[in-house]
Formats: sequence, structure tokens, C-alpha cells
Amino acid sequence: MAAFCLGACPFSVWLGQWLLGKDIRDYGDGNPGAANVFRAGGRKSGCFALILDISKGIPFVALAHSFFRLPEVAVMVVAVSAILGSAFSPLLRFRGGKSVAITFGVLITLPQHEIPITFAIFMFLGFLFIEIDAWTVMLGPTGSSIYLATTGASYWEVLFMLSVLVILAAKHHDELKTIPKCKVKPINWLRSRRYKT
Repeated sequence: MAAFCLGACPFSVWLGQWLLGKDIRDYGDGNPGAANVFRAGGRKSGCFALILDISKGIPFVALAHSFFRLPEVAVMVVAVSAILGSAFSPLLRFRGGKSVAITFGVLITLPQHEIPITFAIFMFLGFLFIEIDAWTVMLGPTGSSIYLATTGASYWEVLFMLSVLVILAAKHHDELKTIPKCKVKPINWLRSRRYKT
């Protein structure tokens, strides 16, 4: 419950109100996350918001496995609760953010270090070869789920990653209606650099 409540705190929205005097939901896609703080206030405030959003996923997951030594299933429940709090925040009438940042915070705190590594690798591959950002995000939990299922990970690890997949899919469902397009971004970037020089 505590992990859910911390995750539900819309730090990016509050930061926009207190520091910028703006409602960040009036910018970009209307999402109450760090991306719109970047749009509303620039790099410094955006980075601050991103750090806060990532940090929401850390404290109670760390306490669950490092301090209280809870069993694996309990740690996974705490981790999912933090992400759910961000995705469906009661403080925002259950219209929370897309929860990518807090997901990274949760993953880097888990004792299973292969989970954040595989998640990041698959998302990076998505960034390189998929044009639509929502599909890039989905590649992280999808690839991680397949990796965990085929490498003998525990049932709870696989179930946790599938839960993350479902939450992120629910938060990106509008963008996922568009068929993903493959695009080799490094090549396009090199071409654009060549034309500029």
C-alpha cells in the first residue's frame, strides 16, 4: 500500500505547478509525466522531474528485499504496486502517467539484476529500429518476458514482467493502435549529419 501511495504522487505535475507555474498536462500529449516537464520548462526542470519519477519506484522495493527480507513474491507485489500507483493515481482521478520512468526505478532496485539489463537492451533495440515510441516501450517488457521464460527464471519473475507488460500496454493503448514501422535510426541520423556538413 505504501509503495502504491508513493507511486501515485504526481511529482511531475507538482513540479510544473510549483516551479514553472504551469500545468504540464497542457503540453504535448497531456501526459502528467516528466516528458511534458521537458516541453513546458526545458532540460533542467525536465531532468529533475525524471529523477523524481524514477525515484518513486526505489524506496519500498529496496526496503522489501534488503531490509525486511521479504520472499520473492512479496517483493514483486510491492514492485507492481508502485507502478500501478503511478499509472492509475487516485490523486489524478486515476489518470496517471505512462509509468516508464517509475518502471525503470523499480527494475534497477530489484535484486534480479538481469531484469533491468534485458529490459534496457530490448528498449534500446526498439529505439534503434522502431519508429513509434509506444512500440519501443513495449519491446522492453516483451523481450524481457521472453528472455526470463526461456532462461529458467522463476515463475514470479516471469509473472511480474508480464504484469509490467500489461500495465504499460494499457497506458500506451492509443499509440499502439498504429502499426509499428521499422526504421534504422542510426542510418537516418548519419544521413542527416552528412547533409548538414
